[in-house]
Amino acid sequence: MDIFDTGVLAATVEQIVPEYGFLTREFFPGSQVQTATTIHIDVMKKSRRIAPFVSPYVQGQLVEKQGFQTFEISPAYIKDKRVFDPNTPFTRTYGEQIMGSLSPMERLKLSLRTELEDQLAMLNRRIEVMVGEVLFRGKLTIKGELHPLIELNFQRDAALTISLTGANEWGDAGIDPIANLQSWALLVFDKSGIRPNRVVMTLDAYQLFMASASVVAWMNRYNRDGATVTPNAVEGDDGWFAGSIGGFEIFVYNGTYIDPIPNTPADILPPMTVLLGGKSIKGYRAYGAIRDEKAGLQARPYFSKSWIEEDPPVRYIMLQSAPIVAPLYPDAMLAATVKVVS
Repeated sequence: MDIFDTGVLAATVEQIVPEYGFLTREFFPGSQVQTATTIHIDVMKKSRRIAPFVSPYVQGQLVEKQGFQTFEISPAYIKDKRVFDPNTPFTRTYGEQIMGSLSPMERLKLSLRTELEDQLAMLNRRIEVMVGEVLFRGKLTIKGELHPLIELNFQRDAALTISLTGANEWGDAGIDPIANLQSWALLVFDKSGIRPNRVVMTLDAYQLFMASASVVAWMNRYNRDGATVTPNAVEGDDGWFAGSIGGFEIFVYNGTYIDPIPNTPADILPPMTVLLGGKSIKGYRAYGAIRDEKAGLQARPYFSKSWIEEDPPVRYIMLQSAPIVAPLYPDAMLAATVKVVS
């Protein structure tokens, strides 16, 4: 059996469980694939309308249907191409005992799976970065060294992007973060008809939150021993549950990535960020067509293939995907910067 056969590669990739990032899992759990090269994204604005009164002796009053807006976009294409070193099977692999315990073919299979897992991890981290931008800005910017700049605006209400300044910042005297969350939740409900109960904070914002007088007073009142909530962190995850307060579930997030253009570390969410929303945003991941005949012209989230250049003999493996992310209800999410970082 040729382990680099297209069908074998596809089966191997399908066996790898995708480890989506915290924001993707929590807010963009949905997924769709299609064979079209363009993705149609529906965005709906909910309204808290009420039924009109009329006399029983007149005709019914016409009520305008609640519509939605459709965006059409061609997703940026991902082509993660790597050289597969022919010397790999003859070199001790990571974790293998000294002097070697695996056969060359076993090393080859293990090396192939390792590369495929890394390609999928990089794809999912790219998706996590896109999700973070949509949650924070209500927009999505697509750019790359070999891709023109494109911005997709999901028309989130401008009032749902907040920046505290002056004496209103978290950490300032007299500022009550719990009151902020409550007023912001009412704002989201007013704009979308959805009541949010999930709060995601970057670590620096969470530290200001926990140090505030109102939160300390709340903890002392509702915890008999006066202890603070111990964060429930999962090893290897970017986000963790930090407890509940005032009807809100608090999560802390510190996701990072390597920006490929300057090749430097970056935060997925900007410093001092607080997100307020929930799964009602109905975010989903959409994947456009794989423009490769070897993919069978089928709809799939990603496709892996391999080939050999004969002279000099070099094998390549490549993962292709055309991902985009979108929220069905963008007004169900609020983003706040709670302190200006100088």
